[in-house]
Amino acid sequence: MNIKVIIAGPRGRMGSEAVRMVNQEPNFQLVGCIDRKNNGKKLSDIEGLPNLDVPVFEDAEECFTSVKADVFIDLTVPDAGFNHTLLALQNNIRPVVGTSGFSEEQINELTHLATSKEIGCIIAPNFAIGAVLMMQFSKMAAKFLPHVEIIEKHHDQKLDAPSGTAKKTISMINKVREKKEQGHPNEFETMQGARGAKEDGMRIHSVRLPGLVAHQEVIFGGDGQTLTIKHDSFNRKSFMSGIKLAIEHVVTISTLVYGLENIMDINH
Repeated sequence: MNIKVIIAGPRGRMGSEAVRMVNQEPNFQLVGCIDRKNNGKKLSDIEGLPNLDVPVFEDAEECFTSVKADVFIDLTVPDAGFNHTLLALQNNIRPVVGTSGFSEEQINELTHLATSKEIGCIIAPNFAIGAVLMMQFSKMAAKFLPHVEIIEKHHDQKLDAPSGTAKKTISMINKVREKKEQGHPNEFETMQGARGAKEDGMRIHSVRLPGLVAHQEVIFGGDGQTLTIKHDSFNRKSFMSGIKLAIEHVVTISTLVYGLENIMDINH
């Protein structure tokens, strides 16, 4: 099956890696790109990208109506990513979204639209297979060790904090963990924010530094013991196997799926 693909954000670090992956896969065909610059150019005209005769559009609606495509990949920023995803669904193109920072209301709106149009859509806070396993293992551990803190570390150009992966981890843990406060009941901060953000008693700490890519530790504490489940992405290639899996799967479903674990055969 030849799957025709549009990519938003081809000049970004994730987007450029996705362009190369799609171009290398024999069953995928890159047919268009959405970029906030370079309207009317070809991909071959942009320095650092493959020499491909693929049109570039600044306007997403124009791209979706001008180019026949099966799947749309968004690897941009939350505001643009949400609007792009809405437009793709409205134009019967199946989105694969790696942009984090969507609100619960936005996810619900996209779910309703995808279901009503019977069009597949996959949104994944993290496309690294190891990160998905890290979240699954954390859910397993939280059933037995309910005292949890999360440290997530990303590059200093990331806009949202905490990361979508951290928020997804908390959501998964909450399925097996009863809400409870952690630490000393009279604990106080001598510097505001020292203990991080709090969700259902769990603490989340966000680090933003140059040199990082995407990293997360989930630390569990119990009587006389700790357990740390950690995942590190050292480059953007770590996300490509998950994006490839999502492209292949999104054309087979007719609703929105949130989280790569829901299309992986993890529980069997």
